[in-house]
Amino acid sequence: MLDYVTSYLKSDTTPGQAGNVLWALIYILLIFAGLSVAVIAMNWLERKILAHMQVRLGPMRVGPHGLLQPIADAVKLLIKEDITPAAADKVVFWVAPIFVVVTAFTVFIVVPFGPQHAVTDMNIGILFMLGVSSLSVLGIVMAGWASNSHYPLMGALRSSAQMVSYEIAMGLAVVSAVLMTSLNREGTGTLSMIGIVQAQQAQQTWFVFKFFPLGLIAFVIFAIAMVAETNRAPFDLPEAESELTAGFHTEYSGFRWSLFFLGEYTAMIAVSAIAVTLWLGGWLRPFPNWLSGDTWDLVFSLFPGFTFLALAAITFYNVARMPKHPYFKIQTIGLAGFGGLLGLIGLVLFVPAVRDTIQDVFWFTAKVAVFQYLYIWYRGTFPRYRFDQLMKVGWKVLLPTGLGVLVLTAVVGVL
Repeated sequence: MLDYVTSYLKSDTTPGQAGNVLWALIYILLIFAGLSVAVIAMNWLERKILAHMQVRLGPMRVGPHGLLQPIADAVKLLIKEDITPAAADKVVFWVAPIFVVVTAFTVFIVVPFGPQHAVTDMNIGILFMLGVSSLSVLGIVMAGWASNSHYPLMGALRSSAQMVSYEIAMGLAVVSAVLMTSLNREGTGTLSMIGIVQAQQAQQTWFVFKFFPLGLIAFVIFAIAMVAETNRAPFDLPEAESELTAGFHTEYSGFRWSLFFLGEYTAMIAVSAIAVTLWLGGWLRPFPNWLSGDTWDLVFSLFPGFTFLALAAITFYNVARMPKHPYFKIQTIGLAGFGGLLGLIGLVLFVPAVRDTIQDVFWFTAKVAVFQYLYIWYRGTFPRYRFDQLMKVGWKVLLPTGLGVLVLTAVVGVL
């Protein structure tokens, strides 16, 4: 055990490259646990943020400020009756939600949270990511077909058509980013996710600003396509309540329905992580070239600790504003305990060993969190597209634009 730890700490590679099975397993468990917690947090934040956008309070009853509402929902789904339609293909009906979840989680094998903080660094990481993420459409088709019902089948067909259509534009945008990695002295590019971040570091610019405005346009194409890929508003046609009830998972209930829910939110985080890696410098802190030096490195390394202390301060501010009625005593104590936990984490993040190790993960997570907020913002702002409008955007706008950006990126790169 000690030899495993020592060998990995002395290594400058990922656990997969170093052949360290123990650390690879630890990373997989950490990613699984982290994503599960992130989905719970995202569920609570989405309901609270949408509520405040609409001048409401959102969840308030279960736990202080509704903090335990996602836990209550999870418990309800686990003990809820799990119904299988009598005429359904029971094997495929069972496999479909598992397939969706597994594909969403598998993408994170090649997602780098830092130069060493990844399960493995494949030299075909981009191809692996595109291949695995595209498999999720099979789970949706399986769910719609196996239900043996017209509504899920229609929802699955619409969802698969939508995902396949927008995958093309997404792929063209990704290829544009890959072309930008070849602008080095050797003139060779890379398909490694870590290599793409290192290329941005070597070229001293994030690819979103490369060949302006070509990098920005490619990034916008990917950002639009990833919303459609994850079936989120305003492209949530498969789940249009007024038209197809609940889309491809109409016949699902209980635990298996929650797997679709988990897969959707995990896919949202996955595509956001890919966008951050390809265009926004991955784990690199803001302004690494403009504000360089040991002093600025120290300043930015303190951000994680101060962020958690600020969250703790906001929590204690809300503790002070809680009603003084005895009915709210338990909620007040619970919220104060949550604030204390945030403050403790903030203090731990000031420890030099922890601070230097965690800052890459912090900046990567902070960038991904921005995309998660945008998902919520879109849902609370834009009306749902009609299906013909959605397909028109994919085939007549994003596809030709992506082709043009790809060609121009190649030409400008050669020149």
